[in-house]
Amino acid sequence: MQWNNINKLLINTISDLFGKVEKRARKPWITQEMISKIAERRKWKNFNTEEDRKNYRRLKKKLKRAMDKANKEYLENICKEIVEFQRTGRYDLMYMKTR
Repeated sequence: MQWNNINKLLINTISDLFGKVEKRARKPWITQEMISKIAERRKWKNFNTEEDRKNYRRLKKKLKRAMDKANKEYLENICKEIVEFQRTGRYDLMYMKTR
């Protein structure tokens, strides 16, 4: 009980001093907007009415489309960079990029 109070106090003090840290995406193509959409989708996940399930599925499909598009663009940009390194003869950079 006391540990929980001390822990909450420390977290509140640190967040007041340094500000709250936003969640960072693990994948480079995921934007902060997508993270907020994920949080919104999560809110609707456990509701059991038909309307809520439809809303959850709609959000899920919308998010999936956005993530697939962002991932495809990210991979295309990497491929363009690799081709550019190959064209200029920078095989060391090309190898590091593919790794």
